[in-house]
Amino acid sequence: MPTETILSYVASPTEAPAASTLVVVGRRARLESDDVRAAASLPAETWDAMLESVSPGDQGGSASTFNGSTKVVVGVLPEPCSRHNSPARPHAVEALVRGGAGGDKDVTVVLALDEASHALPSGLSVARALHRYSRKAEGGDAKQRTVTASFLAPEPVDGALVERIGVLAESVRMAAHLVDMPPSELHTHRFVEIAEEQAAAVGATIEVIRDEQLDAQGYGGLWGVGKAATRGPALVVLSCGPKDAERTLAWVGKGIVYDTGGLSIKGKAHMPGMKGDMGGAAAVLGAFVAAAKLKGNTRIHALLCLAENSVGPESTRPDDILSMYSGKTVEVNNTDAEGRLVLGDGVAHANKHLSPDVIVDLATLTGAQLMATGKRHAGIVTNDEDLEAAAVVTGRSTGELVHPLPYVPEFFRKEFKSEVADLKNSVKDRMNAQTSCAAQFVAEHLGDFDGSWLHVDLAGPSGLDNGRGTGYGVALLTELFEI
Repeated sequence: MPTETILSYVASPTEAPAASTLVVVGRRARLESDDVRAAASLPAETWDAMLESVSPGDQGGSASTFNGSTKVVVGVLPEPCSRHNSPARPHAVEALVRGGAGGDKDVTVVLALDEASHALPSGLSVARALHRYSRKAEGGDAKQRTVTASFLAPEPVDGALVERIGVLAESVRMAAHLVDMPPSELHTHRFVEIAEEQAAAVGATIEVIRDEQLDAQGYGGLWGVGKAATRGPALVVLSCGPKDAERTLAWVGKGIVYDTGGLSIKGKAHMPGMKGDMGGAAAVLGAFVAAAKLKGNTRIHALLCLAENSVGPESTRPDDILSMYSGKTVEVNNTDAEGRLVLGDGVAHANKHLSPDVIVDLATLTGAQLMATGKRHAGIVTNDEDLEAAAVVTGRSTGELVHPLPYVPEFFRKEFKSEVADLKNSVKDRMNAQTSCAAQFVAEHLGDFDGSWLHVDLAGPSGLDNGRGTGYGVALLTELFEI
């Protein structure tokens, strides 16, 4: 049986239990300080030799030794940190913790921080390093181990912040777990069940519109994408927070549990890994659960747009016209541009029924996002300049990086022109800012919504190069809106 890792956080290394492995991570200058040396509990010459042996480069580096029966690992963070990166260097923290805390032994992690504000991105990096999902046949009885992360900054890390990090970390690991699950396990029905279980656990309300109900009620995008699958599509709406709150948020997540491309099929080179095409819905559910536990004063609705883009006799065909929940019609010219169809129904539902002040949609929407902003930065498109600026700042402070893309509807609407419907679903000119165009397609279904809208294309940062989920989006949502 795989080893289950229990992750917990404490404010100081003095509060951490003894463990078989000690991992100390920080920048070189912090690792040379007296308080970190004391936490490492090694002779000065041994510690200095370890530090001297490491060349961290751009990604960080590590060295290890033994102090009696305890393995001691030092992870040295890189010095380079540009203005578009997080100063906590969470990408390197994540990799160094994963390398140092592997195996089935209990581990204590000491995060040697430059300042206390780095606790949240560094602490969540520990969560991302410790994957929950595994079906490896390791043999023997089920094992359990503990990893305790502690913080060591020039000033004390507030206990309330440590508790908050623990709540967010649990949701980050849950979202990553969902992304890692195969579609044989995380089909649409199971996703609905998980949402119901989580709603019950945090005392939230939940509404589910599914299968033929979607068709009957006019959700042509969701129904058109998911109707060919063995298990049909669903729109899940979870709600928490005071009904008389001064602010209401709607978070809408793309939940394509598997994307074959439909009749515009991806082929064998591009289909593997498409189990992660529900990373937006995973982030929305994780953030919602965290928000419900944190009990803020904001009314929050989480909408999960769940479908499997499959191939079968009922598959939507190129040239079919779908009637969306917004009232607009869409001529399908590419069944592999399905995420924007389910999101279109999701944002239309949010506007019509939930009276939100802000609508945020999150999706692994376009491969073009990786070309535009890379593997670490989500691409964002928004009609609100202040929200855009706040998202960038939040990305750096949480480690869930974002970078703005153009918001110019008048440049992009023409890409969806149809002779027989209100819109086509795939862009005509792929050289015209594909990711912004895809976002604009979603925006076309906002109807008369006059609030702030933010689109987050997280195709890159929702997964690592090794195919594992990251839980990206959980911290971005909760911290952006100060839940």
